[in-house]
Amino acid sequence: MSVKPHRLLILVPAYNEEARIEPVLRSYAQYFQQNYQGEFRVVVVLNGCRDNTLGVVQRVAKEFPAVSALEFKEPIGKGGALIEGLRLASLGDFIGYVDADGASPPHALHALIQRMGEADCVIGSRWLPGATLHQAQPFLRRFTSRTFHFIVELLFWMNIKDTQCPCKVMTRECVEKIHSSLQIADLAFDVNLLVALRRAGFRVLEVPTEWTDQAGSKVTASLFRSSLTMFLSVVRIRLIYSPFYSWLRLLSPLEGWIYKKLRAPAPRRTESGQK
Repeated sequence: MSVKPHRLLILVPAYNEEARIEPVLRSYAQYFQQNYQGEFRVVVVLNGCRDNTLGVVQRVAKEFPAVSALEFKEPIGKGGALIEGLRLASLGDFIGYVDADGASPPHALHALIQRMGEADCVIGSRWLPGATLHQAQPFLRRFTSRTFHFIVELLFWMNIKDTQCPCKVMTRECVEKIHSSLQIADLAFDVNLLVALRRAGFRVLEVPTEWTDQAGSKVTASLFRSSLTMFLSVVRIRLIYSPFYSWLRLLSPLEGWIYKKLRAPAPRRTESGQK
């Protein structure tokens, strides 16, 4: 008796990506059309785009019906876009996400999918032996990345070398179980996701991946502000999983003011802490 192939949902958060998202979408659609036996969908989650990203996605969708868009008129952050996109988890058995800049080629995501029998969530890593980096990040970006990793490891002890690589795949069960725990709308979303997965008892497998750092990164352009926002967000995550969760309620006005000053999407809130 043959086993029905897993349905695949690929999320691509996008903010003003009209200049570079078209070849990325075409490469993903063509690759999975040719190399994936199951049903697949690529959903671009537009996060307050002010350019013609939507028009580009719609143009590609005319040629590849598996491609579609989910648009949010106002900025909700990359993490916010993924939180909203993950609401579509029922469309797939496996749910993955990648960046809109093409840093992760489609075969790199496929390589993670092929390891899904070993864990509930498989994540790509640029820092494990065996990773292929065609274009490394600038020194300052690497330095801040490793500093952030040290802070995350100090706070959570997950023993994950690269929490931030935007090339991850997980089961629908994972998404449905932890979605209510996802609060971080900025670039620290990945830490929120991984901590929630571990807390829920899911197994996370980290494997070497293939990566090309792309010019024009929005993170590099606002590195200090992004780094400070991410630091504040991981501290917030740590407080959520601590006896001091009530402090967040008391500090809510100050927290909102700080995120506004940093021009960053404020964390989403739940009715109670996720213990």
